[in-house]
Amino acid sequence: MIEITTLATGSKGNCYHITDGSTALLLEAGIPYKEIRRKLNFQTTKIKGCLISHEHQDHCKAVTDVAKAGINIYMSQGTADALGATGHRIKPVKAKQQYQIGTWTILPFDVEHDVSEPYGFLLASSNGAKVLFATDTYYIRYKFKGLTHLLLECNYSLEILNENIATGRVHRGMKKRLIRSHFSLENVKEFLKANDLTQLQEIWLLHLSDSNSNEAAFKKEIQELTGRMVMMP
Repeated sequence: MIEITTLATGSKGNCYHITDGSTALLLEAGIPYKEIRRKLNFQTTKIKGCLISHEHQDHCKAVTDVAKAGINIYMSQGTADALGATGHRIKPVKAKQQYQIGTWTILPFDVEHDVSEPYGFLLASSNGAKVLFATDTYYIRYKFKGLTHLLLECNYSLEILNENIATGRVHRGMKKRLIRSHFSLENVKEFLKANDLTQLQEIWLLHLSDSNSNEAAFKKEIQELTGRMVMMP
């Protein structure tokens, strides 16, 4: 049984707690560690690792305190270098080289974002669950089989973005950065069409833009496309 808890999502901070009933992990640490602890009712002793996708502060703000708490942190060497993160709790990992944390086998893979060496992660539990976590990327070049849970950024809709630019609500210069660094609703739909969803149970849509998204519409469109439960934390 996979349990996913969103502690924070969006540009103000990202942090997710996931457990397969045996091993608990943090995905990102973009809010203060004291807030992470409070949101988990101070039940943090069972957390066996923290995965960091890239060096932007809304994803890694608490790295130092998470390490001080005795939790190993897994990230690319490029991310570690960009953060100046060192010490025995920092565990650099390589894309397409899997490693083990408790009952999870984790495979990092490269994604597309305007940072040093960003990763997405495929997490396979010994109980048969297969979880894909990908955020802050405009494209995923890989295809995956047997996914049971998806945690995907769905930051904006091109239609809403263009409308906001036309009305002056969003500066035109923002468009270039967004389309080269974040996952749009349109690209999420293409990714879903390209992948094996036969085992899929849940889709979590993460990191929605405050101004360029529509939560209800995104949920409806993805549910209609996949026929699966869609969670909007």
